[in-house]
Amino acid sequence: MFINIFDNIKRPFIWVLRFRNRCGYGVHSPFAFNLITHVIYERAPYYCYKELKSEINQQLVNQPKHWNDNSIKFNRLLFRLVNYLTPNTIVDLGTTSSSSLYLKAGKRDAQVYSMVELDNLPSTIDFLYIHRELSKSEVDNLIALIPSDGICVVKGIYSSRSMRRFWKTMIDDERTGITFDLYSLGIIFFDKTKIKQHYKVNFY
Repeated sequence: MFINIFDNIKRPFIWVLRFRNRCGYGVHSPFAFNLITHVIYERAPYYCYKELKSEINQQLVNQPKHWNDNSIKFNRLLFRLVNYLTPNTIVDLGTTSSSSLYLKAGKRDAQVYSMVELDNLPSTIDFLYIHRELSKSEVDNLIALIPSDGICVVKGIYSSRSMRRFWKTMIDDERTGITFDLYSLGIIFFDKTKIKQHYKVNFY
C-alpha cells in the first residue's frame, strides 16, 4: 500500500523530468521514431481491448489481489509490440498471467509460454517478457536463445537497486542493440545492424 502511494506521489515529477522525451522528440533514427510514435504512443482503440479487459475482470474474481499488478496501460503496450513485431515464439517469464492474455492476442498463432520454468524453455525466443528478478547466469542463458531480430521487455527497471543494476548491465551488454527506457519498463532489441543507442521515453 505504501509503495503505491509513494509511486503516485513521484509520478508527476518523473513525467516533468522526462517531458522532453515525448512523442519521438529529438529522435533521428527512423526505426526508433516509428516505434515510439506508432507503437509506444499509439492511441487507436484496438479491436480486442474491451474483450481482454472483460476477460481479466472475470478472472480477477478468483485471483489474489497481486494478480492485477500489470496495469492495462502496460499490457496494451505488450499487445501492440507483439502485433507490430509478429514474433513466432513468446515467453512470459513472471509470476502473474494477465499479461499473457494480451501477448497471445497480439499474434493469435504465436506459441506463448506463460509462467514457464527456466529449464523448460523453447530453443528460440523471439519475444521475451521478464517481470521477475533473475540472476546473471539466468539472463545469460536467456539472451543466448534470442535471435538478432528478437526483443526483450523488462518490467520494473527502476523498482529496486538490483533491477537498476540489471537494466544498466543489459544496456551495456555487447549483445544488445537499441534500447528504450520507459521508466516502468525497458525494451531491448538485439539487431546489431542498427547503431546501438539508448532512448528515454516519457511513458510513465
